Amino acid sequence: MSERVFDGLKIIDCASYIAAPVAATAMSDFGAEVIKIEPLTGDPYRTPGQPAPGRDPNAMNPNWIVDSRNKKSLALDLASKQGYAVLQKLVADADVFITNFPPKVREKLKLAYGDLSPLNDRLIYASFTGFGETGPDANKPGFDATVWWARSGMMDLTREIGGTPVRPPPGAGDHPSAMGFLSAILAALYKREKTGKGSHVGSSLLMNGYWANACSLQTTICGEEVHRIPERTKHLMPWRNSYQCKDARWIILNIVHREDRWDGFRKALNSPLMDDPLLATVELRRANPHVLVAALDKIFASKPLSEWAAILDAHKVIFGTVTSMDEVPNDPQAKIAGALVPAADGTMTISSPFWIEGEEKVVPQRAPEIGQHSDEVLAAAGFSAADIQKMRADGVVR
Repeated sequence: MSERVFDGLKIIDCASYIAAPVAATAMSDFGAEVIKIEPLTGDPYRTPGQPAPGRDPNAMNPNWIVDSRNKKSLALDLASKQGYAVLQKLVADADVFITNFPPKVREKLKLAYGDLSPLNDRLIYASFTGFGETGPDANKPGFDATVWWARSGMMDLTREIGGTPVRPPPGAGDHPSAMGFLSAILAALYKREKTGKGSHVGSSLLMNGYWANACSLQTTICGEEVHRIPERTKHLMPWRNSYQCKDARWIILNIVHREDRWDGFRKALNSPLMDDPLLATVELRRANPHVLVAALDKIFASKPLSEWAAILDAHKVIFGTVTSMDEVPNDPQAKIAGALVPAADGTMTISSPFWIEGEEKVVPQRAPEIGQHSDEVLAAAGFSAADIQKMRADGVVR
């Protein structure tokens, strides 16, 4: 295998949970060395937030497995003088330093950009926050559910009228936010290629939430009303609604409302219910969505999902199937496309969401145990065996 695009790049991952560390994970997939600095007790993300009943309490958190693969764990007490000296030595030789500590915490621990950049003028200092680096909320803790999802308006927008707001799945905002953060890091690396100098870049859950909700938000900014999702039976665009098939499986349509597409859709359904005069034109269908929903409910309930999928595909109708979580890991297209990949230990995991022609990603290595690579990382940084033994005896490293 030829040299990977990020071979030789050293990244210090001094962050926790998801969005910031995942940017480093994506780079590790293409050869970057990532040193994960975590407390002596371990990153709290190692422990499942909601462990399944009967689950082995010592088993590794599945979220940690996917988000911390390929990394080297250095368990270090950053608050100690010795621990901070170790960090300084690592930063002096690093390409990227990633953190998601709030600004005040960075200042307290002397981990701010102004503290570390003098050690290495080529350092890319990448900080990720909940709400941004400045402003009244800058030091508030933020999670994807509370900021990316709730603060951005998406949580309110996606509930049915009168319905209760629903939390997003774990990491639903963090993982795409990590790609925004990664973009900032890559832009800084490109700038360094041109100038020879490092810089401070960053992103936040707030920025990424607004970006994810940009279509609806810009509509609001332009003075137009954005409607919440109505009850399914009252959907204003039934041609983009969901319908239950005979076998209780669900299908979601995504039809562009043009007459040529509509004619193809009618032919696919092949039902007299579609001949209702109230559905004859675009204007009538828009005025009578309840009539169309009722008709489509009856039509889709007449056949199982597998039959409808074959029929709609044959007529080039755009649709999706509501896939259960048990089915997702067995999706053959996801494996062929590289979304699901085999790991080095024989299990399967989720790959970072992009590829580069001619580049082969690293075979995903198991996420590290606490301090698994402490000796290796410290020795590579120039510390002797005696130095490491003393730091361990002093409770500086694990």
